[in-house]
Amino acid sequence: MTDIFDAPREKSGEKDRKFIESLARGLDVLRAFSRQGGVLGNQDLARITNLPKPTVSRMTYTLTQLGYLTYSTQLEKYQLDAGVLALGYAYTSNLQVRRVAKPIMDSLAQRVGLSVGLTIRERLSMLYVENCRGDDSQALRMEVGSSLPLATSAAGRAYMVGLPQHDREIVLSEMKKRAGAKWQEFEKGIDNAMVEYDDLGFCTSFGEWDKAINSVGVPLKLQDGRIMSLNIGGPKHLVSEDVAIESLGPQLVHVARDIIATGV
Repeated sequence: MTDIFDAPREKSGEKDRKFIESLARGLDVLRAFSRQGGVLGNQDLARITNLPKPTVSRMTYTLTQLGYLTYSTQLEKYQLDAGVLALGYAYTSNLQVRRVAKPIMDSLAQRVGLSVGLTIRERLSMLYVENCRGDDSQALRMEVGSSLPLATSAAGRAYMVGLPQHDREIVLSEMKKRAGAKWQEFEKGIDNAMVEYDDLGFCTSFGEWDKAINSVGVPLKLQDGRIMSLNIGGPKHLVSEDVAIESLGPQLVHVARDIIATGV
């Protein structure tokens, strides 16, 4: 797997001469908006990225000139501009699995009146690339580009159990570095997810990433080796733990099999 959280900046104790540090820093600045959203100033970005403020100032100036950020003179802060949207649209529009999966996911969403999501990993988050909602107005509303925590969501846990052991260990190592006091909680949740997947074929998250939400997830292992995940869930008053385990989980397993059977 190549989609590890941070590209290797050193090799065998020496700096990787192929690694462009300034490019990495610019991408870190853009990622900061996905972590906090809204509008951010250079001071906010320096705090989030741990980059020096003069470096951040140069990055935001350059990204603004290139159309990836826009500057509000009234707020004296930056927000993402259309250049980022164009990149995201180019990715999702060329994602074959999204086109194949959508009608299959939509059929399940309409049948159970809940939200069915397709997600990919981005560092310590799972990002929605597709979300189909049932007719129920209370269905979970997660737009394309919305994120879930890798460690505590059903989508994230499903992704983790779908990884080969070596890749899972790399991701867990990075998670441990960043989790701080929450590491034991995160590790226990992922260990439980491994057991659930062996026993049930899917993973659960009951009020763990959001106290009001219950959900289940399954890994989606594509022919090219990529791992994605499917999830279905909703408010606890609509999705009890029993319903999730006895009905939604098995149905989601079948949806994953139907998608894979198309040859994506």
